[in-house]
Amino acid sequence: MINLVIFGPPGAGKGTQSEKLIQKYGFVHISTGDLFRWHTKNDTPLGKRVKEIMNSGALVPDDITIAMLKEELDKNPQAKGFLFDGFPRTVAQAEALDRFMKENNTAIHYVLALDVSEKEVRDRIAKRRTIENRADDEEDKLNKRITEYFTKTIHVLPYYEKAGRLNTVNGIGPIDEIFSRITAVIK
Repeated sequence: MINLVIFGPPGAGKGTQSEKLIQKYGFVHISTGDLFRWHTKNDTPLGKRVKEIMNSGALVPDDITIAMLKEELDKNPQAKGFLFDGFPRTVAQAEALDRFMKENNTAIHYVLALDVSEKEVRDRIAKRRTIENRADDEEDKLNKRITEYFTKTIHVLPYYEKAGRLNTVNGIGPIDEIFSRITAVIK
């Protein structure tokens, strides 16, 4: 079993590259963003709490996020591996994820950090906004998410670097070229 985290700012290409990794390796994709959107769309009790938090532009608290991740891992006991997208966002979350994985006799083996400039991220999201019309891509919410990433979330990278699991990948260029860079790390 291979477990990995794909890391990067909003619009870095995590979702696109995750799809390609799932096709190639058969990972179970766990996207906190997708989980949050599913719960809010289906108006679950958890979704109502998540919606209120997300609408303010804040991050969902760790206890809610970890409970959702545990639920997803428990649904897939025969998985070849898990691909975490959008989590962890804090060192505390990274430590909690490591503990959780250890309790399940596994670990996070690779952390892939897509290196993309803030300007590139903003250009990509502007294009995505016109195509997908995602609520979380609205300008004010986006600014909060980008600021959150570049001032707080990015500090998780040294945690994984110290553990020898961080792999920085140039996230600029054609999608297939970026994917080749990622698969070179996994091989």
